[in-house]
Amino acid sequence: MMDRSEIFDKVAMLIAETLEVDADELTETTSFNDLGADSFDMLELVTAMEDEFEVTVDEDGLGEIETIGDAIDVILKAQ
Repeated sequence: MMDRSEIFDKVAMLIAETLEVDADELTETTSFNDLGADSFDMLELVTAMEDEFEVTVDEDGLGEIETIGDAIDVILKAQ
């Protein structure tokens, strides 16, 4: 099982690729709203995270994701 910092690095990479932002500027408190992510972007990101970490994020988990830290929490819970 990966630790939180390893998951953050992978999530930041996925976000950088999907939203075309600089991964170095992302922190756990960065909100997806601040990054300009719409619901389609979020669905794309969650799908990418599910593939990357081999987990399933349910609708409740999807609704909990407002920041990068939230996304990491959902992944950790799903592992």
